[in-house]
Amino acid sequence: MPPVTRALLSVSDKTGLTELARGLAELGVELLSTGGTQKHLVAAGLPVIAVSDVTGFPELLDGRVKTLHPRIHGGILADRSKADHLAALATHGIGRIDLVVVNLYPFEATIARQEVDEAEAIESIDIGGPALLRAAAKNFAGVGVVVDPRDYDEVLRSLGGAARALPDALRRRLSAKAFAHTARYDATIAGWFAADAASAAPRFPESLTLPLVRELEPRYGENPHQPSAVYRLGGGRGLLGGMRQLQGKELSWNNLLDADAARKLVSLFDEPAVVIVKHNNPCGVGRGGDLVAAYQRAFDSDPISAFGGILATNRPVEAALVEAFGELFLEVLVAPGITTDSLAALASRKNLRVLDCPVYAASRDEIELRGIDGGFLAQAPDAFADDSSTWTCPTRRKPTADERRALVFAWTVGRYTKSNAIVITNGDQTLGIGAGQMSRVDSCRLAISKSRSPLGGTVAASDAFFPFRDGLDALAAAGVEAIVQPGGSKRDDELLAAADEHALVMMLTGRRHFRH
Repeated sequence: MPPVTRALLSVSDKTGLTELARGLAELGVELLSTGGTQKHLVAAGLPVIAVSDVTGFPELLDGRVKTLHPRIHGGILADRSKADHLAALATHGIGRIDLVVVNLYPFEATIARQEVDEAEAIESIDIGGPALLRAAAKNFAGVGVVVDPRDYDEVLRSLGGAARALPDALRRRLSAKAFAHTARYDATIAGWFAADAASAAPRFPESLTLPLVRELEPRYGENPHQPSAVYRLGGGRGLLGGMRQLQGKELSWNNLLDADAARKLVSLFDEPAVVIVKHNNPCGVGRGGDLVAAYQRAFDSDPISAFGGILATNRPVEAALVEAFGELFLEVLVAPGITTDSLAALASRKNLRVLDCPVYAASRDEIELRGIDGGFLAQAPDAFADDSSTWTCPTRRKPTADERRALVFAWTVGRYTKSNAIVITNGDQTLGIGAGQMSRVDSCRLAISKSRSPLGGTVAASDAFFPFRDGLDALAAAGVEAIVQPGGSKRDDELLAAADEHALVMMLTGRRHFRH
């Protein structure tokens, strides 16, 4: 490859720009630039030629047209191995451009600001930049393309050799990075337009392109032999609503899954609430007048399983809560705010990951994806509170106000419990949870066995209908007095008769909450 003699620099993110440009100039590379980048380089005392001097045209239309010109794109796109391409450059007086250093208008950062309006967002859509990157990336055999300031040092080191050229392997890698960069950029813009037109667009479009940005690289995935990475959705709020990790070890794959489940469940409660999650299932949920009372109920639900769990709150954590959970070993603490006193009290627990996350708020336009071999399953999130006023009660005995309140609590916990899910509670606390069993009656038996106290006067929720009366019979025999379930079984009449036989309340929601 011929040496790099001419470079075009046009960047929004000017990190490392001066050092790169100075290094190129010292190697004898001629610098071309535009707008703010040119001013930045001139201010640094570097020799730079304005693109407008090359094209013979000033920057037009408030800067919308700067580099979209044959004297620029011809210099980038000419195939150096073709004599007729080189002859065309000579005929038209077009100089080659051997290195293109471009990063794009910060569209993602612009739309992330709450106060941004449509006009500002539109002006943050880069046109010339992606065209330059795609041209240089296409012609990687003769042109180097750089989109990431983290690559500047390697580029300068490579050009410092006797050939003053970029190795083929590096040019290929930088080209792939440039195409990935423009693809993500376009996907972020497409997503913004789609969200803005959500009422008119189908929920599930024929083509779905997601701008994913690698955010974390945990040591491994679910197991040590599985490499893993965590990607953030470009243009979104960020992982877990824009979390800030305030202390602790790096987050693992499993930490993030459990933190997500705990945060989503605790967000469904209006009162102060605490959720403890283990292996993506709640093992204790409590609510109360404050977080300390809620925590004590959540912990007392299953203190053995709480060890090594993920704890989430729906209120800021204060020092009293830290004192309440004392020496309990927790992997992650998730809360919408942590007071300074609380952080000071937690500082000695070096391994505890503390995440400051806003309370989860589901979007009606959100799409959940799950990978399968060869593709993805997509669905709307099951993240919105049910209207319990629509529930029906076909049994002879009707619920008291306290029973209805407890049934709503149990039903809420059940929606974030793996199917088949059975949740036994009182009004403010889980008592026994049966999750992930292959038969519903086994989930009932597991929930009963997990309880640390007699179940007389308690309630239970089932995430789907009872296919047989055996599960209901087991719950009634344990002391459960009211049950909420979707209904819809072929044996609903048999279930109703069994409920009346046991003098149970049975509420029907008409809605299922499987969680696989």
